[in-house]
Amino acid sequence: MIDTIEQRSVTSYLVSGTVFSAVFGGSMSYDRYQKGEISGSDALLETSRLAVQGGIAASSAVWCANALGQRDYLGAMLGVGAGFLGVYAAQKAAEKIERTIKKKEENDGE
Repeated sequence: MIDTIEQRSVTSYLVSGTVFSAVFGGSMSYDRYQKGEISGSDALLETSRLAVQGGIAASSAVWCANALGQRDYLGAMLGVGAGFLGVYAAQKAAEKIERTIKKKEENDGE
């Protein structure tokens, strides 16, 4: 049995995972921006996407750990599945936002 000691708050890990990922992703994006590899708006979009995905991943990991601690294997699988789905949905949403911004920038340039 995996001893998780006590239930952890999924919501608190959503917040802390989001903040952690924003700091980590932001530093990586800023480095790429400084090197001229991406624009400022792309760095912001990338940081936002990574922050949301990190929060989702952290909260689903806690959901899974809580479920395993209670020997709720179906709940653990649901936590992992929700994490995968959430990260994937965030990726697709970010791609759509990026396409919309690029399209607007192209239209403004005409």
